[in-house]
Amino acid sequence: MGLFDGVFKTEPGITNITLSPAEAFAAVALVAIAADGYLSEQEGREMTMVLARMQLFRSFSTDVMHRLFDKLLGLLKQQGPSKLINLAKVSLPAELRETAFAIATDLVLADGTVTPQEQAFLDDLYRILEISGDTALQIVQVMTIKNRG
Repeated sequence: MGLFDGVFKTEPGITNITLSPAEAFAAVALVAIAADGYLSEQEGREMTMVLARMQLFRSFSTDVMHRLFDKLLGLLKQQGPSKLINLAKVSLPAELRETAFAIATDLVLADGTVTPQEQAFLDDLYRILEISGDTALQIVQVMTIKNRG
Protein backbone atom coordinates (compact mmCIF):
# COMPACT_ATOMS: atom_id res chain seq x y z
CA MET A 1 0.00 0.00 0.00
CA GLY A 2 1.40 3.37 -1.01
CA LEU A 3 1.48 6.46 1.15
CA PHE A 4 -1.16 8.26 -0.94
CA ASP A 5 -3.49 5.33 -1.71
CA GLY A 6 -6.04 6.49 0.88
CA VAL A 7 -6.05 10.01 -0.50
CA PHE A 8 -6.38 9.20 -4.21
CA LYS A 9 -8.53 6.07 -3.79
CA THR A 10 -7.04 4.26 -6.77
CA GLU A 11 -8.32 0.83 -7.66
CA PRO A 12 -5.66 -1.80 -6.97
CA GLY A 13 -4.32 -3.67 -9.96
CA ILE A 14 -5.98 -1.66 -12.69
CA THR A 15 -4.29 1.76 -12.51
CA ASN A 16 -1.12 0.71 -14.33
CA ILE A 17 -2.87 -1.24 -17.10
CA THR A 18 -3.28 0.37 -20.49
CA LEU A 19 -4.70 -1.14 -23.63
CA SER A 20 -3.98 -0.30 -27.23
CA PRO A 21 -7.01 0.63 -29.35
CA ALA A 22 -6.97 -2.88 -30.88
CA GLU A 23 -6.79 -4.50 -27.44
CA ALA A 24 -9.63 -2.28 -26.23
CA PHE A 25 -11.78 -3.25 -29.22
CA ALA A 26 -11.03 -6.95 -28.71
CA ALA A 27 -11.81 -6.59 -24.98
CA VAL A 28 -15.33 -5.40 -25.80
CA ALA A 29 -15.80 -8.37 -28.14
CA LEU A 30 -14.45 -10.80 -25.54
CA VAL A 31 -16.72 -9.55 -22.79
CA ALA A 32 -19.65 -9.77 -25.23
CA ILE A 33 -19.11 -13.46 -25.91
CA ALA A 34 -18.59 -14.13 -22.21
CA ALA A 35 -21.66 -12.11 -21.15
CA ASP A 36 -23.79 -15.22 -20.73
CA GLY A 37 -21.29 -16.63 -18.24
CA TYR A 38 -19.90 -19.17 -20.67
CA LEU A 39 -17.05 -18.85 -23.13
CA SER A 40 -17.00 -21.61 -25.73
CA GLU A 41 -14.25 -22.46 -28.19
CA GLN A 42 -16.68 -21.84 -31.06
CA GLU A 43 -17.43 -18.34 -29.78
CA GLY A 44 -13.71 -17.66 -29.52
CA ARG A 45 -13.12 -18.81 -33.10
CA GLU A 46 -16.03 -16.73 -34.35
CA MET A 47 -14.73 -13.65 -32.54
CA THR A 48 -11.28 -14.20 -34.05
CA MET A 49 -12.75 -14.47 -37.55
CA VAL A 50 -14.83 -11.32 -37.14
CA LEU A 51 -11.89 -9.31 -35.82
CA ALA A 52 -9.46 -10.66 -38.44
CA ARG A 53 -11.65 -9.16 -41.19
CA MET A 54 -11.27 -5.68 -39.71
CA GLN A 55 -8.63 -3.21 -40.86
CA LEU A 56 -7.62 -2.70 -37.22
CA PHE A 57 -6.43 -6.33 -36.98
CA ARG A 58 -5.24 -7.04 -40.54
CA SER A 59 -1.56 -6.84 -39.60
CA PHE A 60 -1.96 -9.17 -36.60
CA SER A 61 -0.49 -12.64 -37.06
CA THR A 62 -2.20 -15.66 -35.54
CA ASP A 63 0.42 -15.69 -32.79
CA VAL A 64 -0.14 -12.02 -31.98
CA MET A 65 -3.90 -12.60 -31.84
CA HIS A 66 -3.43 -15.54 -29.44
CA ARG A 67 -1.23 -13.45 -27.15
CA LEU A 68 -3.75 -10.60 -27.26
CA PHE A 69 -6.59 -12.93 -26.26
CA ASP A 70 -4.48 -14.55 -23.53
CA LYS A 71 -3.78 -11.10 -22.09
CA LEU A 72 -7.44 -10.10 -22.25
CA LEU A 73 -8.64 -13.41 -20.77
CA GLY A 74 -6.23 -12.88 -17.89
CA LEU A 75 -7.57 -9.37 -17.33
CA LEU A 76 -11.15 -10.62 -17.55
CA LYS A 77 -10.48 -13.26 -14.90
CA GLN A 78 -8.49 -10.90 -12.70
CA GLN A 79 -10.54 -7.71 -12.99
CA GLY A 80 -13.99 -8.91 -14.06
CA PRO A 81 -16.08 -7.80 -17.03
CA SER A 82 -17.11 -4.35 -15.73
CA LYS A 83 -13.58 -3.21 -15.02
CA LEU A 84 -12.32 -4.61 -18.32
CA ILE A 85 -15.03 -2.74 -20.26
CA ASN A 86 -14.27 0.48 -18.40
CA LEU A 87 -10.56 -0.01 -19.04
CA ALA A 88 -11.30 -0.61 -22.73
CA LYS A 89 -13.43 2.53 -22.96
CA VAL A 90 -10.44 4.68 -21.99
CA SER A 91 -8.37 3.39 -24.93
CA LEU A 92 -11.12 2.91 -27.49
CA PRO A 93 -11.17 5.80 -29.97
CA ALA A 94 -14.55 7.56 -30.17
CA GLU A 95 -14.87 6.71 -33.87
CA LEU A 96 -14.68 2.97 -33.05
CA ARG A 97 -17.24 2.89 -30.23
CA GLU A 98 -20.28 2.35 -32.46
CA THR A 99 -18.35 -0.28 -34.41
CA ALA A 100 -17.36 -2.06 -31.17
CA PHE A 101 -21.01 -2.03 -30.07
CA ALA A 102 -22.11 -3.43 -33.45
CA ILE A 103 -19.54 -6.24 -33.30
CA ALA A 104 -20.48 -7.02 -29.69
CA THR A 105 -24.16 -7.13 -30.65
CA ASP A 106 -23.43 -9.36 -33.63
CA LEU A 107 -21.44 -11.78 -31.45
CA VAL A 108 -24.19 -11.88 -28.80
CA LEU A 109 -26.87 -12.59 -31.42
CA ALA A 110 -24.83 -15.09 -33.44
CA ASP A 111 -26.07 -18.17 -31.57
CA GLY A 112 -29.71 -17.23 -32.14
CA THR A 113 -30.60 -16.64 -28.49
CA VAL A 114 -30.12 -13.72 -26.15
CA THR A 115 -29.92 -14.49 -22.45
CA PRO A 116 -31.03 -11.93 -19.86
CA GLN A 117 -27.33 -11.45 -18.97
CA GLU A 118 -26.45 -10.72 -22.60
CA GLN A 119 -29.34 -8.29 -22.93
CA ALA A 120 -28.26 -6.50 -19.74
CA PHE A 121 -24.68 -6.39 -21.05
CA LEU A 122 -25.73 -4.73 -24.32
CA ASP A 123 -27.96 -2.32 -22.42
CA ASP A 124 -25.02 -1.32 -20.19
CA LEU A 125 -22.49 -1.30 -23.04
CA TYR A 126 -24.15 1.33 -25.19
CA ARG A 127 -24.32 3.64 -22.17
CA ILE A 128 -20.72 2.99 -21.14
CA LEU A 129 -19.52 3.64 -24.68
CA GLU A 130 -21.68 6.79 -24.78
CA ILE A 131 -23.66 5.76 -27.85
CA SER A 132 -27.05 7.39 -28.34
CA GLY A 133 -30.06 5.23 -27.60
CA ASP A 134 -31.38 5.71 -31.13
CA THR A 135 -28.11 4.55 -32.70
CA ALA A 136 -27.85 1.59 -30.33
CA LEU A 137 -31.41 0.56 -31.16
CA GLN A 138 -30.70 0.77 -34.91
CA ILE A 139 -27.58 -1.37 -34.49
CA VAL A 140 -29.49 -4.01 -32.49
CA GLN A 141 -32.31 -4.06 -35.06
CA VAL A 142 -29.91 -4.49 -38.00
CA MET A 143 -27.89 -7.19 -36.23
CA THR A 144 -31.11 -9.00 -35.33
CA ILE A 145 -32.08 -9.02 -39.01
CA LYS A 146 -28.56 -10.17 -39.98
CA ASN A 147 -28.66 -13.10 -37.55
CA ARG A 148 -32.19 -14.33 -38.31
CA GLY A 149 -31.23 -17.17 -40.59
